[in-house]
Amino acid sequence: MNSSDPGVLSGTPATDGWWMPAEFEAHERCWMLWPERPDNWREQAAPAQRAFAAVAAAIGRFEPVSVGVSPAHAAAARALLPAGIEVVTLAHDDCWMRDVGPTYLVSEGGGLRGVHWRFNAWGGLEGGLYRPWDQDERVAAEVLGREGRARYRAPIVIEGGAIHVDGEGTALLAEECVLNPNRNPGMTRERMEAVLREYLGVRQFIWLGLGVYNDETDGHIDNLACFLAPGRVCLAWTDDRTDPQYERSRDAWERLNEARDAHGRRLEVTKLPQPGPLYMTEAEARGLAPSAACKPRRAGERLAASYVNFYFANGGLVMPLLDARTDGQVAEILRRLCPGRELIGVPAREILLGGGGIHCITQQVPDPHAQRVRPASLAIA
Repeated sequence: MNSSDPGVLSGTPATDGWWMPAEFEAHERCWMLWPERPDNWREQAAPAQRAFAAVAAAIGRFEPVSVGVSPAHAAAARALLPAGIEVVTLAHDDCWMRDVGPTYLVSEGGGLRGVHWRFNAWGGLEGGLYRPWDQDERVAAEVLGREGRARYRAPIVIEGGAIHVDGEGTALLAEECVLNPNRNPGMTRERMEAVLREYLGVRQFIWLGLGVYNDETDGHIDNLACFLAPGRVCLAWTDDRTDPQYERSRDAWERLNEARDAHGRRLEVTKLPQPGPLYMTEAEARGLAPSAACKPRRAGERLAASYVNFYFANGGLVMPLLDARTDGQVAEILRRLCPGRELIGVPAREILLGGGGIHCITQQVPDPHAQRVRPASLAIA
């Protein structure tokens, strides 16, 4: 990787013939960031660092992994991470690479570009989770610059975890998050769709309502539902009608079954049972450093746990292990849904305690050499 920055492109991806591919397509590598802040990660982030290292090792069995680490933590990270994992000096405020990293784009002609979204720590001064976030705001540009890849600078605040696509012109989103006024005040659904058409190369939007209960990201789609393949979706689910998640998942189920994708297909929807409910313990809460710069975490708070928050790797699927009562059942469902992929489970409670899951801490880089067909949503240049 080099350190050059080819700069910001004029125009938009769709106009130039570029689009966001699906996560289940071939990857070149995976990017992660290292957990470091003691006000969000208990016991000086040591348990979280071990969990992140386990995720990196699991993904590293299938594809190269690069981990961005601040200079002060580089030696410790190198000691914990397997030898084959690349450690890159990269300043950041926290470690949510899915949300602060670039969204990669592909074209029929090969190569990669990236979208650099605007970032305000999931709500800025109206519900944001920490401050400042200026280093996180620069991560996407830094990563693309190191790779020597051009970038588009998007005009909206949005996070990578708020977007899921099928690679064929369909986007899956949650209203609670993407239309939240703490991201883009005054933004209408119509205007948001217009912007996302240009920056993702999609034409069909499937809007779900509320995300996973108590999700501090205001309902990221990657915790609620995701594409397994074109026309196939999995959905976080509970049968417990007394659980506040039930109505959220039922509404999503109804919307998904009424929806059509960009090719006019009905969706095949599979329910993934949710773990728990799970809650932060007193011991876990005591391990956090007091801070006025980060959202406080308290004992007894319900954790926004979801098995949908997994990572597709080349020939593999890395799933979170969250609850011994449901881990095995979900693993069998995912094996059935994704034949041909080796499934690896990684204990993910320490990641969950910081506010997210395996998908949240990773960002796939598509294989620029894979054969792809231009989605019908893109105009012919």
